[in-house]
Amino acid sequence: MSADPRDASVRSLLEYRASENADGVFALAPETARSLSFSELLRSARHLAAFLTGQGIAPGAHIAMLLPNGLQAVRFFIGIMAADRVVVPLSLIAQAGQLAYIVEHADCAAVFAAPEFEPRLRTALAGVSRAVAVFVVEADGLWKNETGALPGWPEAEPKADDPALLMYTSGTTGHPKGVLLSHANILAGARFVSAAHELNTADRVLAVLPLYHINAQIVTVLAPLYHGGSLVMPQRFSTHAFWALADEQRCTWLNVVPTMIAFLLGDSADANADILRRLDRSRLRFCRSASAPLPPKHHQAFEERFGVPVVETMGLTETAAPAFANSCDPARRKIGSPGQAYGNEARVIDAETERELPNGIAGEIVVRGQNVTTGYYKAPEETRRAFTAEGWLRTGDLGYRDADGFYFITGRRKELIIKGGENIAPREIDEVLLQHPAVLEAAAVGVPDAVYGQEILAGIVLRRGAHCNEATLIAFCRERLGAFKAPRYLTFLSELPKGPSGKVQRIRLLESWPGG
Repeated sequence: MSADPRDASVRSLLEYRASENADGVFALAPETARSLSFSELLRSARHLAAFLTGQGIAPGAHIAMLLPNGLQAVRFFIGIMAADRVVVPLSLIAQAGQLAYIVEHADCAAVFAAPEFEPRLRTALAGVSRAVAVFVVEADGLWKNETGALPGWPEAEPKADDPALLMYTSGTTGHPKGVLLSHANILAGARFVSAAHELNTADRVLAVLPLYHINAQIVTVLAPLYHGGSLVMPQRFSTHAFWALADEQRCTWLNVVPTMIAFLLGDSADANADILRRLDRSRLRFCRSASAPLPPKHHQAFEERFGVPVVETMGLTETAAPAFANSCDPARRKIGSPGQAYGNEARVIDAETERELPNGIAGEIVVRGQNVTTGYYKAPEETRRAFTAEGWLRTGDLGYRDADGFYFITGRRKELIIKGGENIAPREIDEVLLQHPAVLEAAAVGVPDAVYGQEILAGIVLRRGAHCNEATLIAFCRERLGAFKAPRYLTFLSELPKGPSGKVQRIRLLESWPGG
C-alpha cells in the first residue's frame, strides 16, 4: 500500500477525506440547492457495498450506470469503485443498440439507471444474451437503500492494481473500445490534475461536462476528492447560466472543452453583461480546456472578452484524462500548445520505426506513466497495436515537441488528409477558416478523389446572424493556404458532429456531403 492513503484505492481516498473533513461540502446541485458532504458520500458508498453483496454481486463485478449529472451520479460513480466493483459509465445519448453492445461486451452484472432512461435500457437488454439486473434510482435525494444503521464494508479493500473503471471510447467508426483503468491509474490522473493546477481544499470547480466522459470523471470528480476541494454540478451546460453559476457558487476554476468556449463566444455580447461586470476574477483563477485542441483564435478571444485565463491541456481516456498541461502562470504557457508532459513521460516517434525524433520534427506522440491503461478489455490485438515495443502508448496524435518541452498537435493519424501523396493536417485548415469573422466552428476531412486520392471537405458553422457563401470562404482559404491545401468543398451545418466529450467526429461530416 502507498504511504499516502489517497493513492491506495478510491475507498482509502474516500475514507481519508471523510476523516479529515467529515462535514465539508464535496458536491453541490445548483438546481435543488442540495449538497453532498464527504461523510455523506462515504455513507452512500458503504450502503451501496452492502446492497451489492446482498444481491449476490461479488467484488470485481462490472456495474454500469446510466444517470444524468447530479449528486446521485456522483454517489454511484464513487460508490461503485469504493465498493470494489468496476464502474462502467454509459452515455446518456447512446441508442439502444449501442447500450446493448457495451453492456454485453463489458460483462455487466447490473445497471443503475434513472427512470427516464429505463425504457431505452430495457429495449437494449432485450438484445443482451444473459440476465442483467436493473436498479432504477431517482436522480436526486437519498437512494431508497441508503437508510438504517451504517454498515461496515462487507469485503476487503481493493488493491491499487485492481480494475476500477471501464470506459468505452467514442470512436469515429466501428464499435467502441473498453479502456480498463485501475485504482492506481485513476488516482494518478487525479493527482496529476491537482498538482498541475495547484489545487487545494479552497478550490471549487464548475463541472459542466457529462459524467459519462473521462474528463468529467477524473478532472471534476476525482481530482476534487483527491485535493479536498469541491464541485458544482449542474444537470447540463448552458451558455446563459454558465457565468451566473460560476459567480453564485463562488467557483475558483472552470472545466470546459473547446466547443463550450466556442458557444460562450458565440453567445450574444450582452447576454451576461451584468454578471460579467461583477464577477470576482481574483477568485475565479482560470478556465481549463481539454479533450480537443483549442484554436488559438478562440483562446485569445475568450481571455480578451471574459478576462479569465485559459489553461490548455490534453489527455486521453487511456491516460485517465491528463497527459499534458500548461502552467497556471500565463507567462509560462504557450498558446496553441496543450503544454508539457505532466506526471507522465512523453516523446515523439517515427510511427513506423518507433525511433524517437528530435525537437521540432513531427511524428506520433507517445506517453507512458502511472496514469496509463494496461490495455483494452477483451481486445488483446487492439492492446498490442496500441503500444510500442518499449511500452509507450500510441496516442494517435501527430505533432512535435519544441526546445522548451512544449508539445504541438498537428492532427490525428487516422484523420490525416493525404492529397496527391502529400500529408495535410486538418487542424491547419480549421484554424484558417476560424479566422474568418463569419465562422464559429470549422472542421476539415479528406474525401475520395479520382485524381488526388483525397480532396478536402470542410464543415462550417456560421456565427448567429452571419452570412457567407462557399466561394467567399474558399477564396479566403486559398489566399492563406494556397490552392493545394484550400478546401474544394464546403458543407454548411447548424452544428458539427461530435462525440460525448465534445470532440469533432470528422468522418461523420461525410454524412452531410452530397458527394459522400
